[in-house]
Amino acid sequence: MSSAKDRVPRPGEHEEEDMDEMLAADDAAEEVAEANDDGDVAMDSDNEEEVVLQNDSIAYFDLPPDSLFAIAQHPLHLALVAVGGSAGPEDNAPGAGWLLDTAAAPSRPVLPASYASDPAAAAAPRATMTQLASLFALDGHSDSINALCWTLPRGDVLVSGGLDGRVRAWKVDVRADGAGGDGAQGVAVALLGEAREVEEVNWLAACPSPAHPDAIALGASDGSVWVYAVDPSDPAAPLQIVQSYFLHTGSCTAGAWTPDGQLLATVADDSSLYVWDVWGLAAGQGLVGDNGMTAVSLTASDQRFEVEGGLYSVAIDPKGAFVAAGGAGGAIKIVSLPRLASPGSTTSQSRPQAARGAKGSAADPSTGGQILASLHTQGESVETLAVAVTSTSPPTTLVAAGSVDGSIAVYDANRRFAVRRHIVGAHEDHSVVCLDFVPGSWLLTSCGMDGVVRRWDLRAGGATGSSAAADAGLLKEWRGHRGDGEGGGVLGFVQGQTGERVVTAGDDGLALVFEA
Repeated sequence: MSSAKDRVPRPGEHEEEDMDEMLAADDAAEEVAEANDDGDVAMDSDNEEEVVLQNDSIAYFDLPPDSLFAIAQHPLHLALVAVGGSAGPEDNAPGAGWLLDTAAAPSRPVLPASYASDPAAAAAPRATMTQLASLFALDGHSDSINALCWTLPRGDVLVSGGLDGRVRAWKVDVRADGAGGDGAQGVAVALLGEAREVEEVNWLAACPSPAHPDAIALGASDGSVWVYAVDPSDPAAPLQIVQSYFLHTGSCTAGAWTPDGQLLATVADDSSLYVWDVWGLAAGQGLVGDNGMTAVSLTASDQRFEVEGGLYSVAIDPKGAFVAAGGAGGAIKIVSLPRLASPGSTTSQSRPQAARGAKGSAADPSTGGQILASLHTQGESVETLAVAVTSTSPPTTLVAAGSVDGSIAVYDANRRFAVRRHIVGAHEDHSVVCLDFVPGSWLLTSCGMDGVVRRWDLRAGGATGSSAAADAGLLKEWRGHRGDGEGGGVLGFVQGQTGERVVTAGDDGLALVFEA
């Protein structure tokens, strides 16, 4: 297992600092006087340590007094970003969050000053970084904010979840600028309401179903899963419980919706995977289990699926064919999802429940629940997963996994999940915290506890970095966070639809904007 300095910190967790014994003022004065009697002592240059600081960002936000655990990007106005974390290093510090407009950061010129129409003006000194201001402060949490999401499809509501168990919904009205609609000239934010059904919220995920706008799901430390419908037009009950599930016996660590928003997959540290039939479509087609709630149900009681130490990450194929669940010891389970007919249609895929086998498996693959692959390339826990379908012809489905051992493994689903690339030391010996593909491409972005964000091209070798990194396809890296695994890692990022700008949330309390 990794050392304490390598693992991803739990939100709200703060290491105790070593407190050296303080020297009394009188003793200090006496020591200084004795030193002066002997004359000045030349410093030993051999003992000097050179510290090299590098900041590649074009903008920064440094108002947070402590770690930022969560970040979320508006689905339409991509420059509008929310960050959340702790309001201080104390154990009883409340949670805090902010809204930022990253469009305030001007892009750096692509060409050198000598190419400008007025080289003298272009070469004039200017600020290399823009300090971002807060558009609005999110308050009301008595413990760290560790989850944020915007509702879909329009991002009308921002939802925050905290270690205090609270879920707070904020109505956000955006007055867009005229430059493509990505930025925001101003926002009007109002608290809709809050709900508190659990002790700690672990994650939030917005439902992408057009038939169920402004719905969100959350997973809790007690293993429960909740689905809420957010109704901004109902001030009396803006957060309405749609479903609640209690089959996980351990902390629910991650969750993800299928692309159509009909099914919700969740995993827990008891090594269980459930795919919930939230809106009843699978039940209408006879594709739910005996419990009447799940389209897929796999637990540690099935030795083929058991992951000793639990599951901590989940991702779903953009085509809705499978779900990937990652966990302790580098284990990844690939499980098929049921193929649901769209509402109102009649197809041969709508099979009666009696045609299925026990526990969600069946001879008919359309029912889902089959373990397609058990992968084990990395040595330590898989903390993050991402799945993408490339726009090449023919399309290639890629599964990327980031591990506590600092490596990234990439699998090719078109070739029975064969290892396409194993980037050992992708973030040196520090945990890989988050992965995300630039949609429809071979480009993968990663961040880690080393405080670095990296961009990989999974087709071929890159042009920068060390020879080993270049062979792995490293295109670019961005530095600016403190790093070194202790209080300075990057705990999350967003990159829009094109990956041109990457915005980070740091364990050092910084949010940085990088430009590709």
